[in-house]
Amino acid sequence: MSSTRRTRPHLVAVLLLEPLIGYDATIPGAVLGSAKGADGIPLYDVVMVSPDGGPVLTNSGYAVVPQGDASRLADADTVIVPGTQVAAPRHEGRLDEELRATMAHIRPGTRMVSICTGAYVLAAAGLLDGRRATTHWQHTAHFRELHPQVDLDEDVLFVDDGDVLTSAGLSAGVDLCLHIVRRDHGSAVANDVARYCVVPPWRDGGQAQYIDRPVPVVDDASTSTVRSWALEHLADDLSVPVLARRARMSERTFARRFREETGLTPATWVAQQRMRQAQHLLETTDLTVDVIATRAGFGTGASLRKHAAATLGVSPRAYRRTFRGTSESRSA
Repeated sequence: MSSTRRTRPHLVAVLLLEPLIGYDATIPGAVLGSAKGADGIPLYDVVMVSPDGGPVLTNSGYAVVPQGDASRLADADTVIVPGTQVAAPRHEGRLDEELRATMAHIRPGTRMVSICTGAYVLAAAGLLDGRRATTHWQHTAHFRELHPQVDLDEDVLFVDDGDVLTSAGLSAGVDLCLHIVRRDHGSAVANDVARYCVVPPWRDGGQAQYIDRPVPVVDDASTSTVRSWALEHLADDLSVPVLARRARMSERTFARRFREETGLTPATWVAQQRMRQAQHLLETTDLTVDVIATRAGFGTGASLRKHAAATLGVSPRAYRRTFRGTSESRSA
């Protein structure tokens, strides 16, 4: 992240489309609007817009009055489309004439974001073709029918595909907006926002854990206690045999219960937690990559570099430079 001071806050335009999912529409203002720099100045200017500037009816029986019309999209650095039941994208996989004209105001290169079923709008505009994306788990089968060219992942809370980001349903929009703050300004700012909003800075697992499935017979304990222990012992051996013994379960039962509760395999979950710990240490300390690798449980700097390249797309050094705005670190 550049150390150059912005002359104005990052402009986020929230595009309200009727019938609007009202809860989704409130998330960007609550989360992004709470992000402030060290000087107390807001980092984002969040405005709500509608195609014609008029009130937008929600599916809950009330209307939202926006701050402007589609022309405001031309100045936006980020455009967010909350959940919507707008007919043409939701049922036919296309933009109608009004919505096409609305989207035409958006400048090339603008970061595009959807919350919940807002992904239907991005897909109808062709912005998700050939990309990985997500939406509410309840709509994934229908979404795939309309947009087979989209690499849809129903098991995650959000997908960051660079300049296009999508979230799963409803509260997953909070996770995505916190991720945007973290990506733009680092974990310290995102954690401050999470504390203000009284939400966790990062939720474990994906939306697979919320998909409606038959409730399993409860014949053994939850894995939550073991997960809490693992977070305090990331540098230890956290293989399934070790975790299962600690949970007093068979390995097979433990692995099954773990996936039911988190939506992830134990190995995937552990790798995620270790990478998050490594990210935190890269952002907040001057420790070398080798030391961070040991503390986070990767063992060696080479292993951490390999995992960082696979999950973050950059080296630990580049990640540190991005989030701290520092010169080249000695931890190369």
